[in-house]
Amino acid sequence: MNSTVVARSRHIPWLFVAGFAIVFAVNATMITIAVGSFSGLYTPTPRDRGLHYNEIIAAQRARDALGWRVEPTWRPDSGTLEIGVFDRAGQPLAGAQVAVALVRPAEKGAVLSVEMVPVDIGRHAGHVTLPARGNWDADISVEQGGQRFAQTRRMFLR
Repeated sequence: MNSTVVARSRHIPWLFVAGFAIVFAVNATMITIAVGSFSGLYTPTPRDRGLHYNEIIAAQRARDALGWRVEPTWRPDSGTLEIGVFDRAGQPLAGAQVAVALVRPAEKGAVLSVEMVPVDIGRHAGHVTLPARGNWDADISVEQGGQRFAQTRRMFLR
């Protein structure tokens, strides 16, 4: 056998080892980034939420029994978030107070509170300066006559 062929063939196993080392390094980096960037938890106290699960379900049923409906609209040209609130019959809900908090679903860090002011019967609006465009969860809370309705809507804001 030729000595150059033997010399070249000695490097082949090391090429496989180097290839697998690169794959393991890339996987380790991706796992570290994935685990460090999002915990997967929506609430800071998941155990407490689980212990009070029946109360949460009862609150959701009470919310659904009201039959209220919210319609958020984003106006990117003016940076305005509008919320329409309607009763069971589809009529604007008069005298309601609306509160909105925007949260990035991937970060769950800083909450942007939006000061909502009534602009018409059943319509509220607030100005928002977004730190980043993309998906946002709008946590909408409506109160009227001692009754409370809350809903989260995912919106793409730019």
